[in-house]
This record gives sequence, C-alpha cells and structure tokens, in this order.
Amino acid sequence: MGGPLIFIAGPYTAPDPVTNVRDAVFAGESVVGLGAVPFVPHLFHLWHTISPHDYEFWMNIDFAMLDRADAVWRLDGESPGADREVDRAMAAGKPVFYGVRGLADWLSR
Repeated sequence: MGGPLIFIAGPYTAPDPVTNVRDAVFAGESVVGLGAVPFVPHLFHLWHTISPHDYEFWMNIDFAMLDRADAVWRLDGESPGADREVDRAMAAGKPVFYGVRGLADWLSR
C-alpha cells in the first residue's frame, strides 16, 4: 500500500464517540479504496480507553501526524478539534476536502 497520506478529520466526542469512530473508519476504508493511505486519529479511542490522556495530548499527536499528511478529508459534523486540524492544514497549504468526490478527483490527477 502506498500513495498519499490522507488525514481523516471529523467529530469524535459528540454526538457519540463510538459512532464517530465507526464513521471515520468507513472514511478510512474509502481512502484505501482510492489507493491512498488513511490516518484515522479516531482510533486513538482504544488507547485513550486503556491509558487516558488530556485533550491537548491527543491534539498534539494529531498535529504531528497531520504535518506528515498530504491532504485532509473533513467529515461532516461539529468538531472544534477537527476545525483546528483543518485550520492547521490550510495554514500549511495542504488541500482539505469535504467529500469523497473531491478527494477522489485530487487523487486521480
């Protein structure tokens, strides 16, 4: 597996963390289907369940991975954390997509 690294940014906490993790994993599967590599920060859910850390700890890990990503896919839903991730990506000049179609078009360029 190779190709661009796509950071999945989307709601985690509200309205339900488990549902949001599921949705992010489905997005990751779509990224794989497009021939790219997903990074799904929502999967830290399990780590946090076993060894909890504060919010900024997780954001700092997310930012470190985001800095390595080639693009961001912003999933629907209110999320201050995902908004911070999008702001950081845009400040770095990374493309941000709000749907799979735009991402697919960019990957096929």
